[in-house]
Amino acid sequence: MRKILFIGISVILMGIAAYFAFIYYVPFSEGYRSGELIKFSRKGVLVKTWEGQISQGVSGTNIFSFSVEDSQEEVIESMKEYQGRYVKVTYKERYSTFFWLGDTKYFITNVQPEASPHFKN
Repeated sequence: MRKILFIGISVILMGIAAYFAFIYYVPFSEGYRSGELIKFSRKGVLVKTWEGQISQGVSGTNIFSFSVEDSQEEVIESMKEYQGRYVKVTYKERYSTFFWLGDTKYFITNVQPEASPHFKN
């Protein structure tokens, strides 16, 4: 009886671990977005996460919300520097998210400044 209980609990724990590993390590999609960085802040009550928004249209008609993991220190510093400027971001979309990582399924892995298509010289 004890052996069956041990095996049952082990299978359940391994299933939970496999679920979390799948959600964290297997991206649903990867891609690029460009727009004006209109918001970047650290928010939360119990767990602080980095959240931001990029305006992809005129007058903020299309907003792309994203999160940045705490381990991406270079991206966080770049986001602070590029606030209010036109940027191009590389992201990965996960199937789901965990509350300690961020509010969205989109996680930024790289950011670089880009020339705005609205103000061509």
